[in-house]
Amino acid sequence: MIKRVATAVVLIPLVLILVLKAPLYVLALVAGAVALLAIAEFLKLVTPYGVQPLTLATYVFVALFFVFVIVASTNRTPLVETTAMVYGTTLAAALAPFIFLTVAMRMRRANLTSGYPAAAAAVFAFAYIAIPMALLVGIRQQPAGAIWTIYTLLTVWAGDIFAYFVGKSLGRHRMSPHISPKKTWEGAAASIIASVIVGTLWIQHGPGISSALLRAGLIERPGGMWGLEQPPLWPIILLSAVVNIAAQLGDLVESLIKRGAGVKDSGTILPGHGGMLDRIDAMLFAVPVVWAYGAWRLMQ
Repeated sequence: MIKRVATAVVLIPLVLILVLKAPLYVLALVAGAVALLAIAEFLKLVTPYGVQPLTLATYVFVALFFVFVIVASTNRTPLVETTAMVYGTTLAAALAPFIFLTVAMRMRRANLTSGYPAAAAAVFAFAYIAIPMALLVGIRQQPAGAIWTIYTLLTVWAGDIFAYFVGKSLGRHRMSPHISPKKTWEGAAASIIASVIVGTLWIQHGPGISSALLRAGLIERPGGMWGLEQPPLWPIILLSAVVNIAAQLGDLVESLIKRGAGVKDSGTILPGHGGMLDRIDAMLFAVPVVWAYGAWRLMQ
């Protein structure tokens, strides 16, 4: 527990400063590095399933994808960036199966039965980890991007914290004992409530928070929320609940992968938290929800 808290105390301020102050291309670069670390852990997790992953090919494909994300992030027009992200991500996702199957076919000629599982693992790694991390950069590029990016982080973090403590102290009914024995319905309910409260309060006070951050020199004006940019109450309550549910599903999906692989953590890079994938698993499902909401608002 001490290691877990100490790691969080160090990482959370660094992440918030990165979101607020770093140029978008730097955020994209860090997001790509995090994605590659998490993918490295994921590819190790699939080996107990009998899969021989296409490690180098996956790294190269994801790295090239984030080169595109970095270039797209230099565009200062949110609508253009959002459109580029949609088309670029769609193209990469469409090409990924063909590229990885071709690579697998050329590399696994002596053992053709291993080709398809290896390609499937690479495609899944790209869709599961790389795309959501790219969309996190996309959220930061949207109008009021700093506020919405931190909203995403706080909503997921609040749900995770309350699920842990309430589930540990009051949890009686197991949610999915075969996948994640410690998760309870009581913890899940507390998680939703916490995310709704924290997320809603953050957005409702968005203009005031933006003014404070602007005065402190932590954001530029396009990153804040002002006047008519603030959405009404009920959509944010609903969005926060959906983000939380998505985050909890993301946590369960990673638990399922780890349970099948017979391991407790995806890695050891973060003391007290396990691996990088352990730390971002909930975010991987939550980020696309917030990005889609922001893209929808941008199109209105």
